[in-house]
Amino acid sequence: MNSRRSFLKTSAKTLGGLTFCGCGLLHAAEIQSGSPKRITPVFINGKRVKTIDVHAHCLFQDAIDLMGDDAKSVAPPTKGVPEHFIKINERIKAMEGQGIDMQVLSVNPYWYRQDRETAAEICRINNQSLAELCALRPDKFAAFAALSMQYPDLAVQQLEDAVKKQGLRGAAIGGSVLGQDFSDPKFHPVLAKAQELNVTLFIHPQSTPQLAQRFKGNGWMSNVIGNPLDTTIALQHLIYEGVLDKYPQLKVLAAHGGGFLGSYAPRMDHSCFVSPQNCNPDIVLKKKPTEYLNQLYFDSLVFTPEALRHLVAQVGASQVVIGTDHPIPWEEYPVEHVMSTPGLSNAQRVAILGGNAARLLGLKV
Repeated sequence: MNSRRSFLKTSAKTLGGLTFCGCGLLHAAEIQSGSPKRITPVFINGKRVKTIDVHAHCLFQDAIDLMGDDAKSVAPPTKGVPEHFIKINERIKAMEGQGIDMQVLSVNPYWYRQDRETAAEICRINNQSLAELCALRPDKFAAFAALSMQYPDLAVQQLEDAVKKQGLRGAAIGGSVLGQDFSDPKFHPVLAKAQELNVTLFIHPQSTPQLAQRFKGNGWMSNVIGNPLDTTIALQHLIYEGVLDKYPQLKVLAAHGGGFLGSYAPRMDHSCFVSPQNCNPDIVLKKKPTEYLNQLYFDSLVFTPEALRHLVAQVGASQVVIGTDHPIPWEEYPVEHVMSTPGLSNAQRVAILGGNAARLLGLKV
């Protein structure tokens, strides 16, 4: 084993213009075998590729303390929870172990039930802390702002301040506000402001609250089913209610591969034909429902190369970016995940690994 490790540290393997080098080289056969070794850095066709993870989390204790008795529900019951409270050097080391050069940080919205003053202060602390952290290592971190979406007028101002004054790259929002979808006109001022600022809204769900009773039992179904379902519903409302026609330049990025939508999207195209009585005749979409997926963005957190291949086939390689959910260990080999996906060209690999995220968020590569 020691000789094997030594060999990996001192050699390079190439496949189709892909070069994996650094401590922990990835042998081409190991990609195919499903037992990859971690890699950093990545070269494709002799050029260094900057890898960007758009789906990574952190928490700040001062903001959590404002939650009072509800604070215990903030951190998810998963492995790696202490790492939510970032120690920069440790986080960068963990990133390098995954082959990730930059993380785009976000705080999952746990404040949607709070009153206006409390929610405003929680978001202020989170955004200030994110901005300060990014300023310390702008080569390693960017961030999405926290918004008080239950108060849309406040969220509009928070978004503008976060982007113009703090340099944040958009905002992370839930899949809904306690079951109220962002397609509701009350939230349109926030969507309009995001389009005006040309920044991204990153949808990260908080389960599907209406189904809490059915999610009880073994398997953490509130997350495994509830999270992707909430995102699916959120995206379908944006499509079916004509929101993406109203805001055609709006940048929406969906966590967890967009939930279940990418796996079964063509069913949308048949709904109003099969059951016109369940469709609003006053809403006439400009495109087929599936075509709107090509103007949305999706992270790569779909677990298998075949699932990622299908997502790319459905939405286009230009719409997919790396997402890991770090520090929660859903995806520990994000680069290898992309490299082992069949049918991708080298140019598409470069785009998914970092080029798309850089373009979407205005990051330097």
